[in-house]
Formats: sequence, structure tokens, C-alpha cells
Amino acid sequence: MTEYAKPIKRRKINSDAAWGYAFIAAALLIFVMFTAYPVVSALIISFQEYKPLGSKFIGFENYTETFKDSLFWKAVINTIIYTLLTVPVSLFLSFAVSILILPFKKRMQTAFKAVYYLPAVASGVALSVVWLWIYDPMPEGIFNKITAFFGMGTHNWLGSSTYAMFSLVLMAWLSSHGTSIIIYLAALLGIDGSYYEAAELDGANFFQKLWYIVVPCLKPTTLFLLVTGVIGSFQVFQNAYLMTGGGPDNATTMVGLLIFNNAFKYFEFGKAAAQSLILAAIIAGISVIQFKFLGKDVEY
Repeated sequence: MTEYAKPIKRRKINSDAAWGYAFIAAALLIFVMFTAYPVVSALIISFQEYKPLGSKFIGFENYTETFKDSLFWKAVINTIIYTLLTVPVSLFLSFAVSILILPFKKRMQTAFKAVYYLPAVASGVALSVVWLWIYDPMPEGIFNKITAFFGMGTHNWLGSSTYAMFSLVLMAWLSSHGTSIIIYLAALLGIDGSYYEAAELDGANFFQKLWYIVVPCLKPTTLFLLVTGVIGSFQVFQNAYLMTGGGPDNATTMVGLLIFNNAFKYFEFGKAAAQSLILAAIIAGISVIQFKFLGKDVEY
């Protein structure tokens, strides 16, 4: 070593940093195993005629078949209709319930939040069984009794191509909105009280404060719930699978259910992988559009 050479400094990793790296490594490992690896595998399988033993590379054939498949586009349209009918109503109901809960004291707010969130921890299968009972096509069915009382007659709600989609939408409207309510309430409690005081000094009424203070302040929260709601709605599978199986006449076949059927009913794993990636691209495109038009003045 020359006299001008500088000694090499060795950084010592303290115990806190070591634990930090360990936790990051564990999370990274889980991400790679359960997220990155399945995505990469799906991408590879989408270019293959996949078989457990001896898959064959077929290029873009799975994609071209999907784009020519009328059932795929019917499923896309069904999913779009379901999303347009459920997500805005879900947001409005969550917002309205949050506004109604806000004036209560903290203990009552907690009680209401627990009540509204309770269905979210229940099994989706159990909830579907309850709704199957409500939609019983016999005249003794609960929903048929209600419609008969209002003179609307009785119907086979899940077995009719006219009413099946409406039945799934109604189920989504009346199902749990607990998560959105809790997020909205947290955002409402974060609004500075001086805004309301200034508005009261100016003589603003309830609806003016709601429109000029609450709605703008909750825009980031609304955008977040809108984007996640659309993503969740485009991935809907459980309700269609358990309630109607996609029928009748594919009236309630969603893209998620179609992918499941292709993979595990018809064993066309390559086609299912291609459709899942197309669905991911559609969701990504819609999310970009939402952020472009609604997220310009949103700061997180």
C-alpha cells in the first residue's frame, strides 16, 4: 500500500438495520413467489398450448382466438355493465352513510363502523347462500313475497336472462360497504374544523358546506375508492359463480368467471392466461384514464 492510498472503510451494519433488511427480504421473497412469479408464468403460458407434460409454443394464437371469441366480448360487456351499475352506487351509499354517522360521538361511531364492517368478515359463500334463499324462485321466496306485495308479480330472479344481472347488481348494492365507510369516515374526521367555522360565519347551509368543503376535501379518497372499486368489480367472480354460474345464456358471465371456466373446466390454460393478461391491460388502461381525468388536482 502506498502512502497515498486511503484505507478501506468497512461499514458496520447495526442490529436495527439488519432486522430491517431481514423484514424487507421476507416481504420481497413473498412478493416474488406469490405475485411476480405467477405473472411471469402466465405471460409464458399465454404463448403456449399448455399441457402438464410437453407444452407447445404457438405464438399469439391464444390472443387471436380470444379477440375473435364472441363470448369473451360478451363477458367484457357484462363486466362493464356490472361495474357501471355497482361502483358509483356503492360510493354514494358509503359516502351518505359516513355523513350520517359523522355527527355521533366517538363511541357511537365505533359501534356503527363495527355493524357496517361485520359483513365484510363473513364468508362470501355464506352470504351467497343467504342471497340464494332470498332469491328463491318459489312464491314463498322472500324477494318474490316483497315484489308480489307491490303488485310486481313473482319471477325466477336468477334463472331469467332478463333479471339475473339485476339480481347480482342488487346484491352488490345491499352487500357490505364497511371498508369504504371506514375510509370515508377517517377522511371526514381529517377535515380541518376551521373550514366549517368559516362557512358558518358566511351563512352557508348544510348542503353548501357539503358541496364546497366536504366533496373537494374528499376527492383523493373518492378517487382511491373509485379506482380500487373498478378494479375489484372487473375481477368479480365469486357472486357470478355461486349465484348463477354465468347463466342463463351467459347473461351474467363475467370475465373472471370466463377465465376460471377456460382454465379449470375446459383445461385451456394458455387461453385463460392470455385472457387474464388482456383483463389486466383493460384494468390498467381504465385506471390510467381515471387518474388522468380525475386526479389532476389530487395530492396525496
